[in-house]
Amino acid sequence: MALTSPRRSALADQVIAQLRKQITSGEWPLGTRIPTEPELVEQLGVARNTVREAVRALAHNGLLDIRQGSGTYVVATSELAGVMHRRFEDADRAHIAELRSTLESSGARLAARRRTEKDLRQLDALLRRREEAWDSGDAEAFVEADATLHLAVVAASHNDVLTALYADLSSVLRAFLRQDVGQELRQEDHMDHGRLVEAIRAGDAETAASEAAGHAVSCLPERCRTAATD
Repeated sequence: MALTSPRRSALADQVIAQLRKQITSGEWPLGTRIPTEPELVEQLGVARNTVREAVRALAHNGLLDIRQGSGTYVVATSELAGVMHRRFEDADRAHIAELRSTLESSGARLAARRRTEKDLRQLDALLRRREEAWDSGDAEAFVEADATLHLAVVAASHNDVLTALYADLSSVLRAFLRQDVGQELRQEDHMDHGRLVEAIRAGDAETAASEAAGHAVSCLPERCRTAATD
């Protein structure tokens, strides 16, 4: 549906809001390439310059990454997530692993105490999706499925602040996982997440926390520096 066009600055704000909504709603998930400039011009019914201005604004805010010769990609789902991505993209990988361990173990502990039947159904579905992605051999699909499962575990804590913080860090954590996994899935690197889900189902908070912490700090062999756990 074409947008109205009062003034150029106001129109650009409308386009920015529309594109941001498509990002935050999940219509354009993290890591996906958004439609090309001509496609957006046709979809929105606005001038090319307006689309370009809106895309640049969202890139400046950290939601999009403009890659010459490749396209424009979603790298964060909120302005705060964009700030997090820029702030921590070059952080020590061991420190990122320790941060993941802290957040995910806390989330899993709370999830074991507070999860609902709806949460368990979602975790079961996402666990199956993760295993299917691994079996497919598609590394990027596996990264997305694994990251989505971990976010769902934290969300099952029903702590909105913890979940929002974890979601805002998701692009950083996905990048970390993407480097760990590499471009090829190897059977010896597979980590079973079934025990984590079963501990949450059983209400076993300490086992759930331990499983989540172990997954977060276990860097794959010869691909990253393992975080100190002493």
